[in-house]
Amino acid sequence: MDNLAQILLSETLGTALLTLLGCGVVANVALARTKGFAGGFLMVNFGWGLAVFAGVTVSYSSGAHLNPAVTLGLLASGEQLSLAQVLVYIVAQIVGAFIGAVLVFLAYKKHFDAEMDPAAKLAVFSTGPEIRSYGWNLVTEIIGTFVLVLTVVGFSRVGNADVDTPAGLAAVGALPVALIVIAIGASLGGPTGYAINPARDLGPRIAHTLLPIHGKRGSDWSYSWVPVVGPVIGGLLAGFASIALLPLLA
Repeated sequence: MDNLAQILLSETLGTALLTLLGCGVVANVALARTKGFAGGFLMVNFGWGLAVFAGVTVSYSSGAHLNPAVTLGLLASGEQLSLAQVLVYIVAQIVGAFIGAVLVFLAYKKHFDAEMDPAAKLAVFSTGPEIRSYGWNLVTEIIGTFVLVLTVVGFSRVGNADVDTPAGLAAVGALPVALIVIAIGASLGGPTGYAINPARDLGPRIAHTLLPIHGKRGSDWSYSWVPVVGPVIGGLLAGFASIALLPLLA
C-alpha cells in the first residue's frame, strides 16, 4: 500500500476508535439515564486513557500519532516527515475524530433525546473551561500538551530497536501513552477538560454542529480556537525542547 494511503487509513481508524471510546465515556457520565451517569471526572480520565490505548494499538502501521500536536511535535524533534505526510496525518486525524463522534451520537441517540441540558450534550463532543479566561485556558492546554508530547518523544527514544517483540505483545507499547493521558487528566484536566489534541476537539465539535441533536444549542465556536492553538504550541515546544532534553540514546 502507498505510504500516504496507509497513513490515511491507519490514522483515520485509530482516531475514530479513540474518539468513539473517549467521547463515549463522557456521554456515559454526562447524559441522562445512562448506566454511568454522574460517574465523575476520574471515570472520564480512565476512559480517555483506555481510548488512547485502543486507538494506538490499531493504528500501529502509521506510528499511531492520532493527534496533530504529536505529529508536529515529532516533526519539530527531528523526525523525518514530508509536508505531504504531515498534511495527511492531520486530515486523517480530524476526519477520524469526526467519524468517532458521529458513532457516539448513534450509540447514545435516545439519551441525547432524553437529556434536557444542551451544555451536557455539547460536553460529549468538545471541551470547555470551568472558568472562562482564554489566555489562562490557553496556558493550561499548552502545558498539558507539552507533557504529553515530551513523554511520547521520550517513549520513542527508549529501548533497543534490535530486540524483537513477541507477537501479541506489541500493544504493550501503547500502555505508557494511555497512562500519561490518565495522569494529565487527573493532574491538569480540571481547568479546561484537557483537549491536548486539536483533532479530538475540532472533529467532534464539527459533528455537534452538523448532527440533528435534539435540543442542542451553539457549539461554542468562540472558545474552539483554544483547544486547537494551545495543543499546537505545546506540541511544537515539546518537540523543540526534546532536542536538548532528550538526546537520542546510543
